[in-house]
Amino acid sequence: MTLMGVSGVLSRIQDIQNQFNPNPIDPDGTVTTTGPGGTDPTFASLLDNANGGQSTDVSGGVTGDAVVADAKKYLGIPYVFGSTDPSKGLDCSSLVQRSYADLGIQLPRNSWEQAKAGQPVASLADAKPGDILAFGSPVHHVGIYLGDNQMIAAPHTGDHVKIQKVYEQPAAIRRVVTDAAAVAAQNLAAVRPAVLQGTGGLAGVPYGDLFVKAGTKYGVSPKLLAAVAKVESGYDPRAVSGVGARGLMQLMPSTAKGLGVDDAFDPEQAILGGAKLLAHNLREFKSLPLALAAYNAGGGAVKKYGGIPPFAETQAYVPKVQKALAALGG
Repeated sequence: MTLMGVSGVLSRIQDIQNQFNPNPIDPDGTVTTTGPGGTDPTFASLLDNANGGQSTDVSGGVTGDAVVADAKKYLGIPYVFGSTDPSKGLDCSSLVQRSYADLGIQLPRNSWEQAKAGQPVASLADAKPGDILAFGSPVHHVGIYLGDNQMIAAPHTGDHVKIQKVYEQPAAIRRVVTDAAAVAAQNLAAVRPAVLQGTGGLAGVPYGDLFVKAGTKYGVSPKLLAAVAKVESGYDPRAVSGVGARGLMQLMPSTAKGLGVDDAFDPEQAILGGAKLLAHNLREFKSLPLALAAYNAGGGAVKKYGGIPPFAETQAYVPKVQKALAALGG
């Protein structure tokens, strides 16, 4: 039997307190009611609330390898009990929460709640990179599995975020995101032309025939194109944003030129340009949320931050398009 240790006892006390107060209390006494990093709750968290707090699959094509890569950004950050701010430190569950939140996936704050997220994995032999490992009964510690019997975790006070061996059999293993092969299949389904996805959902949608035409040409779902246009311009071909983006697909003049669009106010040209850009983003990032983030903030920003950039507009944009796509049956 493994003893919990002082830090484990403290973490467990915090978890018990948080069961009665779901809003975590930072060391400075402030209560966190927004999403990770102080942003507003994402569409994913709204789905969780609408689902009675039960786990909702919102991975949207994010891979376990992407979760691992994001978690590694926090290597060396000191363990600070109760902190969710990397500039101050992180504890075990806030490391897990942030690593997923950076990729647009909202998880509960506490370790015992994270031990119920996603889907169960039978054993460590079946675990894959990105899976959540939960320890103790009751659960008092979590980490992110890397593969080869290693995990990344924030162990305890006096230590820091680091890679370590999985030191005991986890009490629970949970999979929140799918593996690369499943993601590839999802992405193929997402970008297939109308002949595979059907166009019935575009009946009555403005410029529906143009979305089908462009989607077929570039191998992008017409419903995805329609969802982007809905969020970008409300299907207004003359729309101009405050920063100068134009037309149905809100293309900046320089972007439009690079896509071969001479007139962004022309619906057909705009939709073809948007389809070409989305097809490029999907090929490059192999993830629908990241492709949408790149459409809004630029591919460079997605690469810089290793996921959905921490811009309020982009953080809100991705779930808005996903919601619009779902409304179209995509």
